[in-house]
Amino acid sequence: MLQYILKRILYFIPTFLIVSLIIFFLSKAAGEFYQCEQVSFGAIDIEDCKQEAHQKGYDKPIFYFTFSTAAHSDTLYKIFREERRNALQQLVGQYGNWKEISLYKQALEEFDTQINATRINPNNRKGIAKLQKASILLFVSAKDPVINSQLDKITTVIRDSALLALQPPALALITAYKTIKENATPNKLLLPSINWYGMNNQYHFWITNFLSGNFGISRRDYNPVVDKIKYRLPWTLYINIPAIILAYLIAIPLGIYTAVYRGSKFDKIITTSLLLFYSLPVFWIGTMLVNFFTTPEYGMKWFPSTFLNGNEMTWENAAKLILPIFCATYGVLAFMTRQMRSSMLNTLQQDYIRTAKAKGLSEKAVIWKHAFRNSLFPLITIFGSVLPAAFAGSVIVELIFNIEGMGWLLLGSIQNQDWPVVYAILMIAAILTMIGLLIADILYVIADPRVRLEKK
Repeated sequence: MLQYILKRILYFIPTFLIVSLIIFFLSKAAGEFYQCEQVSFGAIDIEDCKQEAHQKGYDKPIFYFTFSTAAHSDTLYKIFREERRNALQQLVGQYGNWKEISLYKQALEEFDTQINATRINPNNRKGIAKLQKASILLFVSAKDPVINSQLDKITTVIRDSALLALQPPALALITAYKTIKENATPNKLLLPSINWYGMNNQYHFWITNFLSGNFGISRRDYNPVVDKIKYRLPWTLYINIPAIILAYLIAIPLGIYTAVYRGSKFDKIITTSLLLFYSLPVFWIGTMLVNFFTTPEYGMKWFPSTFLNGNEMTWENAAKLILPIFCATYGVLAFMTRQMRSSMLNTLQQDYIRTAKAKGLSEKAVIWKHAFRNSLFPLITIFGSVLPAAFAGSVIVELIFNIEGMGWLLLGSIQNQDWPVVYAILMIAAILTMIGLLIADILYVIADPRVRLEKK
C-alpha cells in the first residue's frame, strides 16, 4: 500500500501542474492583467505604476516561454496598460517592424510628457485639453485613418493655439509614424520565434506564492485573499462537516436494513420517502424551513430569521446552524442511502454470500463480515467528491440562511469579478479533489483486501 500511495502522490505533481496552468491562463483570459491605479490630473505616475506592478509580479513575462513571430517584441509585457499593449500588438500585426513601432511609442510618450509639462493659462487651456485627448486616442489606436486624423488635429491645434514649444515633439511623432509605414516588414510575421524567459515569469511567481500560502490580493477591497478565506471557511465547515457525518452515519445502517428486508413495509416507506426527499430541490426546502420555522406569521419562530456572522462559534450561533445543516444533509442522505441499498442488494446476490450461508454462518455474520465491507465501494467513491464540496460550500444554502461562508464568498467574487479569490478557491478545491481521490483509493484497500492496487 505504501508503494501505491507514493506513486499516487507522484501522479499528483503533473495533475497539479496541469490544473494550475488551466486556472492561471483562465485568469489571463478573463482579464487578469495589471491596470495602473495611480492617476493624477490625467497623467500616469510611471514610478508608482512600476512599483505596484513589481509587487504584484506583473512586470514579468506571463510564462517560461512564448511562441510568437520574428516581428513581435519579447518585452511587450513590460507595457503595463493593457489597452496600450493591445494597440502596439495590432500595429506589429499590420507592419511587422517592432523597431520602428517602439520608436513611435517613445515619441508618443515624449509628446505626452511635454503636453502635461506645459503650463496652462487661459489662452491655451482648450488647446492643451484637445492635445491630451488626441494623445490618449493615439495610445490606444492602431487603425491608420484614426492615427492620421489625430496627427492632423495635433498639427492644427499647435498652430492655432500658438503652442510652439510642442511643435518639435509633435513633428518627431509624425515622422516616427511615417517611418513605420515606409519601413514595413510584414514578411517577419511569417517567421516563427521562441522567446525563453526562465523562472522570472508571472506563472512561476503566482504558483510559488500559492504554494507558500500567498493567494494574492482581492480586487474588490484590496485585502489578502487568504484572510477572506480564513474568515469564511469556518462557517462552511460548521455546516458541511456535521452534514457529511450525519449522512454517512444514517445512510449506511439505513441502506443495509432496507436491503436485507427488501420488499417489507419498512423498506417501501423508506424507499418512497428517500425518493421524495431526493426529488425536492434544496432552494425550495430551504425556503420552506425559513418560512415555517423562523417567522411567526407563517409558522413557529423556533430559529432566528438571519444568521449573524462572527469570528467565534457560540451556543447561540450553533443553534442557528440547525436548519442549514438539515438542509445540507437531506439530499446527500437520500442519495447515499439509495446507493448503499443498491450496492448491498447486489452484494447479497453474489456466490460467496450464498456459500457463507451454506456453511452455517449466522445472518449477522454474513451481513456485517462479508456483505457490508464489499458494499461500501459506492460510498467510498462519493467521498472523493464530498471533500472539495465541504470546502467550497453550498451557494444556495448559504444565501437562503444568510451565512457568509465559502459559497457566499465565491458567488460574490464572481459577480464582482474578483478573480484572485475565485481562482484561489478553484485551486484549493482541485487539490482537495486529488486528496479525496487518494483517500478513497486507500479506503478501497481497507474495505476489501482483495484489491491489489500495487499491481495495477
